[in-house]
Amino acid sequence: MKSYVRRIGTLVSIVGILFFVGCAKKPVEQVKEVSPPKQEVAPVQEVKPVQPVEVPKVEKKPEVKVPSLADQIKEFESVDIHFDFDRFNLKPEARKILAEKASFLKAHPGLKVRIEGNCDERGTREYNLALGERRAKAAMDYLVFLGINPERISTISYGEERPLDPRHCEEAWSKNRRDHFVIIGE
Repeated sequence: MKSYVRRIGTLVSIVGILFFVGCAKKPVEQVKEVSPPKQEVAPVQEVKPVQPVEVPKVEKKPEVKVPSLADQIKEFESVDIHFDFDRFNLKPEARKILAEKASFLKAHPGLKVRIEGNCDERGTREYNLALGERRAKAAMDYLVFLGINPERISTISYGEERPLDPRHCEEAWSKNRRDHFVIIGE
């Protein structure tokens, strides 16, 4: 039994020796110190003084003056539409003017307008009153077509009774065959 213990002791000794020899530390490589690359320094250049730069002046835009409502109404009322002799159909120029008037009325939904139909002096009083009414109604219908509420529009015919030009010639008569527009409030 002693020999058996001896053999085991010898075996343990050999394993221990192999263990210590096998786990020997490997030599560590030494890291060389690396120095940063040499930078070449540019020679100092002579600095020239900076010349002042002329800054362009910005022109002020003229202020746009928004006309007052009273001025806008005055402009609205100053433009009439005109008709051919003995006619109440709207000419292309009249349709353009009515489109501008509709835009104004849409922008000011609280305003109401009265369309005054007028004629020249030729024809009977009754005929001219009827023709003036048809002219005013034609303008009203077109404004309604453009989206204006008919409750905001009234019409009246003055026939030949309110001439713009009192002369008795074709130039005066063409001025008098018209619809006049008046803002009558809210």
